[in-house]
Amino acid sequence: MAKEIETLEATVRTGTGKGAARAARREGMVPGIVYGDGKEPVALNFDYNKLLTRLRKGRFMSTLFNLKVEGQEDVRVICRGVQKDVVKDLPTHIDFMRTHRASRINLFIHVTFENHEAAPGLKRGGTLTVVRPEVELEVLAGDIPDHITVDLTGKQIGDVIHINDITLPEGARPTIDRNFVIANIAAPSGLRSSDNEEAEAAAEE
Repeated sequence: MAKEIETLEATVRTGTGKGAARAARREGMVPGIVYGDGKEPVALNFDYNKLLTRLRKGRFMSTLFNLKVEGQEDVRVICRGVQKDVVKDLPTHIDFMRTHRASRINLFIHVTFENHEAAPGLKRGGTLTVVRPEVELEVLAGDIPDHITVDLTGKQIGDVIHINDITLPEGARPTIDRNFVIANIAAPSGLRSSDNEEAEAAAEE
């Protein structure tokens, strides 16, 4: 269930400050920095088009990357910030944090739902209402789950699925110390209208 680690390539940026960053952007690069793990920060440049393509795929902030920089050892990194042009909404600077396999990091992990056909509530016309399509978990950097799974088998109309109802991957735990709601099976609109009418009639009696 662990994610396959994607590779990002970068080059060391010579010079620092706004002038060097502007020069990088003129050359079709996005300036960035990698820091953490007890080592000195390193200023980097990333290919603009490749970075933009990957950003548009989504889930960038919850993906562990293998950072390749010529002349340096590969390092595992997680994105900790993307600055964007306020008008064009395009990346202008990016921050990465170094990790190692034993690092514990907080990430938003995608929630998937399976066995829809085995949920009586959905067969009766109920609707799966997803409250949290992603859940923030504390996970090991060396074992980041691709997703967590909710089994809908046996779920009826009115059932509510909480985080404690889900079997989380080993080593993962929620960052919120509360049994929060992930999803519920809502009644079909016709049934809800009927229930409301019956309730109103009972109230008038």
